[in-house]
Amino acid sequence: MSKQQIMPRWVNARFLKTGLLILTCLTITACSGLPANPQEIANGDWSSYGRDYTNQRMSPLTQINAKNVKNLTMAWHFKSGVSATFQATPIVKAGVMYVSLPYNHVVALDAKTGSELWRYQHTRKAGWKMCCGPANRGVAVSEGKVFFGTVDARLIALDAKTGAKLWDTDVADDTALTEDTSSLSRHDAKSKKESYGGTGIGINMAPVVYRGKVIVGVTGVGYGLHVDTPRLDAPLGAVIGVDGRYGRPGFLAAFDVNNGQRVWQFDTIPAQGWEGVFAETTSDGVSLNRDIASEKANLKNNQDAWRYGGGSAWSTPAIDIQTNTLFFGTGNPSPQMNDISRPGDNLYTVSLVALDTESGKIKWHYQQVPHDVWGYDLASPPVLFDYVQEGKKIPAVGQAGKTGWYYVNDRATGALLMKSEAFVPQKNLFAKATKEGTVLYPGILGGSNWSPSALDEVQQTAYVAGIHAPIKYTLVEEPAKDGLAPIRYASSEPTQDPRWGVLSAIDLTTGKISWQAKTTQPLMGGVLATRGDLVFMGEGEGKFNAYHSKTGEQLWQASAEAGVNAPPISYEVDGEQYIAVVAGGNAIFGFPAGDHVLVYKLRR
Repeated sequence: MSKQQIMPRWVNARFLKTGLLILTCLTITACSGLPANPQEIANGDWSSYGRDYTNQRMSPLTQINAKNVKNLTMAWHFKSGVSATFQATPIVKAGVMYVSLPYNHVVALDAKTGSELWRYQHTRKAGWKMCCGPANRGVAVSEGKVFFGTVDARLIALDAKTGAKLWDTDVADDTALTEDTSSLSRHDAKSKKESYGGTGIGINMAPVVYRGKVIVGVTGVGYGLHVDTPRLDAPLGAVIGVDGRYGRPGFLAAFDVNNGQRVWQFDTIPAQGWEGVFAETTSDGVSLNRDIASEKANLKNNQDAWRYGGGSAWSTPAIDIQTNTLFFGTGNPSPQMNDISRPGDNLYTVSLVALDTESGKIKWHYQQVPHDVWGYDLASPPVLFDYVQEGKKIPAVGQAGKTGWYYVNDRATGALLMKSEAFVPQKNLFAKATKEGTVLYPGILGGSNWSPSALDEVQQTAYVAGIHAPIKYTLVEEPAKDGLAPIRYASSEPTQDPRWGVLSAIDLTTGKISWQAKTTQPLMGGVLATRGDLVFMGEGEGKFNAYHSKTGEQLWQASAEAGVNAPPISYEVDGEQYIAVVAGGNAIFGFPAGDHVLVYKLRR
C-alpha cells in the first residue's frame, strides 16, 4: 500500500529534497495523536495506555512466543530512586520510554539500554492532602509533548525531547469537606484510630490524546474515610462511609494540547435527574435489596445530593475513532457505603458512560449497580472490539467488573449483550451492611479492580486479573441523645479468611471460563497479551509470569525485589522485541514497595 493510500484526508504531504515526508495537520483538532488504525502503530511502539484507542492491550509482536519464552532474560534494569506504590504503564515511542514515577515525577529512558535521557521533578502544592496515595498510572505522548495528571489535580505538559515544562493547568480545587474520625461513635474502637486519606481530589489515570485534546478525569471524590493503617506500606484497614455532605461530583474533561485550556467537561453527577428511576434490580434482573419506599421518602430532604455525589473517573477511556465516541467507567457515589442522604440510583455513578469526543455530551450510560453501597466502581478500563454473536459482528465494549462478572455492551446503544459467568467467587453480593457484620465477596476490592484486562479479538477471549478478598460490612447506628445528632455509618474491613488472586481467560462467545490460573495473593496490576500466544501478569510478592494464552499453562517466571503490581507492555526496537513492567508494590495490599523498571528480551 502506498503512502498516498494510507494518508488521512486531513493531512497535507510533500517531499523535501531529502526524501522526508512532512505531515501537517490542516487543523489542530484533526491531529488525533495515535494512528487511526491500530495496526499502523510504528516499529512495535506502545503508544498509549492500552497500546491503542481500543485498550485491548494486545501486542502484535511474535518474536517472543510460547515456544521460546523460557529463554527470556533481563535486558536492562532501571532504578528510579522513588520507592513507593508504582502502577505506571510505560509508553514507548520511537525508541524512547516515558515512565511516570510515584508522586508525579517523570523520566525518559532509552528503550534499548535503559539509560536516563531526562527527568522531571514534580513539586506538589503545599498542604494538599493526597486522597489515594502517590501512584500515577501513566503518561500520554503526542505531538512532541508528554502529558500527565497529578495527585494534586493538575494536568501538565512537558517537552518530549527535554522534559521542560510547557504548561501546567489546575484541573480542580481542593475545597470539598472531608470526613474525619469525629463523625464516628465514641463506642467504636475505630474512632480512636488515626485516619488517612478521605474524600479529596486528584488524578490517577493516564490521559489519552485525541483530535487535539488531552482527556483526563479526577479521582477521590467518593473515596471514604480510611483508618487503622500504622505505616504507608500496611495493607488496607477499615474504610468508612460517613453520612453527610462530603465530596463533590466527579468529572472527565478535555484540554487543548497546545495551551491546557479546558475544552469541555462532563460531570459524572447530573444536576437534574441524578435520582434515576429507583431501579430495584440490575438491568439483568439481580435484586439490589433496596428499600425504595424509604429512599423516596428521603428524596424531599436531599434535593442537593448531587452536589456531593461522587463518581470518580479512575481509568483511561477507550475511543471509537469511527464514531468519535469515548467510553469510560465511573466510581461509587458519595457518601461511600452510606445511602441515607443520597436516595435514588445516583446517576451516573458505577456506570459505563459513552460521550461525544468533540463536545463531551453524553450519548448513553449503562449503570452496572444502581444506588451502590458496596464500592463496585467501574475501575478496570473499558475495551473496544467486534463481538461475534450468532455469526454477526457487533461493535462492542467490554469491561471487567468489581462485581466479578465481565460485561459486554453494544457500543452504539449501551444495551447489555452478554454477562459472563463469575470469574471469582460470589457470596451475599448485594447484601446490606448489618450491625452484626455481613461478610460478602467480591467486596470493595473486587472482583477486578483498576487492573486493565487484555483482549484477543480473533479468539473472542478476555484475560482478566481477579481478586478474592472477603470483606465484612458493618452498620453503626445510634439515636440522637444529650443534644447530639444521630450517628449512622457503614464500614468495610477485611476478614481473616484466605484471600488470593486468579487470572482468567473468558470465552466471550459463551461467557464461560476457558481456563484459570490461581495465585497466592490478589492480582492487582494488569494483563498483557501477545500474538505469540502469551499472557503476562505480575504478582504482589514480586513474581512476573508468562502463561500460554490458550491453555493457561505457566511457561516462564522471573522474580523482582518489589511487588509487580503494574500492567506489562511489549515493544520493539531495531527488530528486537522486549517485555517491560515496573515493580514498586501496592500499599493497599501491603505488597513490598520498590523503584524498578524491568525489561526483558530473548537470550541470544
